[in-house]
Amino acid sequence: MAADFKAFKGDYQELVDEISELLGVPATLENRDFELIAFGAYDSEDELDPMALDPVRTRSILTRRSTATVRAWFEGFGITRASGPVRIPPSLEAGVYRGRICLPVRHRGVVLGYVWLLDGDPGPTDAQLAAALEVAGRIGALLADEAEAGAGLSRELRAVLTAERGWQRDMAVAELRVALGPRADGPLTLVCVAPWPSADPDDAPAARTIPHAAALCTLPWTAGTSTAPRTVEDSGQSLALLVRLRSTEVSAPAQAAALRLLKAAEGARTGATRGAGARVAAAAAAGLTEPGRAAAVAHAAGVGEPRAGLADLGTVWQEASAAARAALAEPRLGPVAQWAGIGPYRLLTALPPRAAHDPVVGALLSPTHRELARTAEVYLDRAGQAGRAAAELGIHRQTLYYRLSRVEQLTGLDLDDGEDRLLLHMALKRARL
Repeated sequence: MAADFKAFKGDYQELVDEISELLGVPATLENRDFELIAFGAYDSEDELDPMALDPVRTRSILTRRSTATVRAWFEGFGITRASGPVRIPPSLEAGVYRGRICLPVRHRGVVLGYVWLLDGDPGPTDAQLAAALEVAGRIGALLADEAEAGAGLSRELRAVLTAERGWQRDMAVAELRVALGPRADGPLTLVCVAPWPSADPDDAPAARTIPHAAALCTLPWTAGTSTAPRTVEDSGQSLALLVRLRSTEVSAPAQAAALRLLKAAEGARTGATRGAGARVAAAAAAGLTEPGRAAAVAHAAGVGEPRAGLADLGTVWQEASAAARAALAEPRLGPVAQWAGIGPYRLLTALPPRAAHDPVVGALLSPTHRELARTAEVYLDRAGQAGRAAAELGIHRQTLYYRLSRVEQLTGLDLDDGEDRLLLHMALKRARL
């Protein structure tokens, strides 16, 4: 199903401009989640009047969505069920300084979006509104077509990222290539946002609302290990976003898209607070939280290395997922972590869960010895420089040496031995995952 999203966008703008011309007032089109799709810049004396400038419309155009307060005010007038124009009065409490006329955008009896008009005196006539509703119906058909195309791309992207290597993945890649058309051959990368609050595709932003996005889907998020407490990301979801780039050397569009998705995840009503609390508790239990270190985060994003075409998309997803896991484990790497910048986590995230735990550090990772684990990690992070480690921990150097001797007693490792240091350092970093 090869859908041309640029064509969709152009058609929306033409139809919104048509409504603006019909009614003689500026029109704004939003989807049912109040995300901006298009707006008409109708040229009139009223638009030049400072008193006519409306903060809700301005915010929608600048940020591409309305606030929750504004949404609640509008939805309170039954716009989600309306079949005809709905007049909405102003509300200073909601920040709606001017009245609105809402034209529901429907398709087969379902409201898919809204056309918003600033109400005036005199407002549009019934005949004008009837003509505008006919145009809104054409917008509804376009939104339905785009939703169907987006759902197809979502299924095909998910098939590529979940297929086993070999002929299954090759077939999935071929189908995604057909669906994307010419976009499939350009520079691409993947963004992973985890944990994502919902497995319902309708709860994810539309790919159209994210610049440079080609497709997105939700996937199970299985970042936890067999011995760690279960958290949101252990049994929850992640979001995969396929991003088009101008060059394999420039990943800025992917980072911008990741930040937008993180805002959406943070603003979701479910999971964020619970997830943050679970991770903080897990980190504290492992003794890996220290003064001056960034607190655990609720959500993070990872970006894989850009590639040309779709052939290596499975590998790019592994990189993006690993980078997201690293950013959750080490907030200093985030909120958006690049695969190339996560250091030892490039190896640690590739280890199978059971193989990643060495028994000699088990006792050190118990809650009883959290101060010793913290001390050892800071000391190793500072390349064994006692002065720097003691200063960061806020302790005397002799206290540092005492704690390190206790670490050696608990683990049986010799911190004067390079390989023992490496084992301990990697084990402590792995515990963060």
